[in-house]
Amino acid sequence: MARIVDVAARAGVSTATVSRVLNGKTVRADLAKAVRRATDELGCSPDRTARSLRRRHSDVIALVVADIENPFFTSLARGVEDVAREAGYSVVLCNSDDDPTKEARYLDIAYRENMAGVIIAPADGDPALSPLLDRKRAVVVVDRPVTAAVDQVVFDNVTISSRATAALVERGYRRIACLAGPTTTSTANDRAEGWRRALAAAGLATPDELLVRTTFRVGSGREAMAELLALGSPPDAVLATNNLVGIGALQALAERGRGAVGVAVIGDLPFLTGAVDGLVLVPLGPRRMGTTAARMLVERIAGAEQPVRLVVQGVEDVPGRG
Repeated sequence: MARIVDVAARAGVSTATVSRVLNGKTVRADLAKAVRRATDELGCSPDRTARSLRRRHSDVIALVVADIENPFFTSLARGVEDVAREAGYSVVLCNSDDDPTKEARYLDIAYRENMAGVIIAPADGDPALSPLLDRKRAVVVVDRPVTAAVDQVVFDNVTISSRATAALVERGYRRIACLAGPTTTSTANDRAEGWRRALAAAGLATPDELLVRTTFRVGSGREAMAELLALGSPPDAVLATNNLVGIGALQALAERGRGAVGVAVIGDLPFLTGAVDGLVLVPLGPRRMGTTAARMLVERIAGAEQPVRLVVQGVEDVPGRG
C-alpha cells in the first residue's frame, strides 16, 4: 500500500493535507479531490490508508521543553501546536525543568503511549531517545543540539552572541561582561564563545571576572549582575545571553540606579512594561523554530525518507534599541 508521502507527492500537496483528508478533517475541496484522485491512481483506499496510519501510532505528539514558565518555550509551543493541529495531531506539553531524569520519564511515556512523535528541547546533549528511535518513532530536536542522528532545528549561537556584543562595542562600550548559562549547556558555551570572539575582534579584553555563569532564571540574572557591579572595576556594559537572565540583570541595574550600564539581551523580554533606553535586543524567533520543527516532524510521521536534516536558524532582526 502507498505511503502518505507517496500520496502527497502524487497529489501535489503537503503530507499534512493528506493526513487531514484521510482523517476526515475539513480541507479545500480541490485539495481533497486531488488527494482522492492520487489514492485511486496509486491503487489504495483512503479508508484503509487512514486506518493503517492510526494503527501505527496515536494522533498525539509530545513536546518536551526545559521550562514552560520561560516565554521562549511558550512561543515555541504555539508554533508547534499551530502546525500539529492543522495536520490532525494533538500536542501534549511536558516540562522537564532541565532535569535529565524527569525528561527521560516523559520520553518513556511517549514510548509506552505509542505517541506519533516527539519534539524535544533537551536538558543536555544526550537525551534518552534510543527506545523511540528503535521503534521508528519520529523525533525532532530543537534549541540545543544532540549527538543522536535525528532532525534538529537550532540557533547559530556563536554568531548571534557575537552580533549582540558587537552592537555594544559600536555604542562605545569597552569593558563588556557576559552573563552565560551553565557550562553543561552547549548553547551557553557557544554564546560565551561568541562574546569572546566579538571582543577579540575589537581588540578588547575578556578577563575571567567578566564572564559569570548563571542558571536560566530571573533571580540568577539579578544576582549575577549584582556580583558584577560589586567588582572593583565594574563593567560598563553587559551581554545577557538568555531572556530571563536579561530581565534579572535589568532589575539589578534599576535597583542600584546604574542606568549608564549598557545592556544587550539575546531573546525577547515580554515581562517588561516599558522601553529601556539603549537596550540592544536580539530576537530569536522561537515560534518560527516551533513551526519548522513541527513541519519536519509531521513529514517524518507521514513516512518521509531522507537524510537527517539540520536547520540552523539565525536572528529575527538586526539589534535595535528597546
